[in-house]
Amino acid sequence: MGCELCEQTGGTVLWRDEFCRVVRVASEEFPGFCRVILARHAREMTDLAGAERERLMRVVFACEQALRAELRPDKINLASLGNQVAHLHWHVIARFADDSRFPDPIWAAPRRVAARRSAPEDRALGAQLARLLA
Repeated sequence: MGCELCEQTGGTVLWRDEFCRVVRVASEEFPGFCRVILARHAREMTDLAGAERERLMRVVFACEQALRAELRPDKINLASLGNQVAHLHWHVIARFADDSRFPDPIWAAPRRVAARRSAPEDRALGAQLARLLA
């Protein structure tokens, strides 16, 4: 059985290097939903050397910072689950008080009809990431 994040990009690539990539997930309900995906296959953070963990988290934090700058969300959610796709990746999700599930996780049952939001410009997010990770 193959690994979908080894075989596919996992979304629209905003930034990448040889170590990892940042993608925006196609989600009308959560337009500020990104993933930071390790390039090689690993399952857990502790499968990485210390310097690699720091490098991956630097990208996660840069993604958070870029989403905050572009969308001005009420909150950013960070999650690394891997229960369904056992390839190390982090969810970085811009959240708004008027989204359908706030304050619950995005995977919870909806509480209300969400306000419609535009997705951030992929080029603008990519440029923010490139600047932050230079």
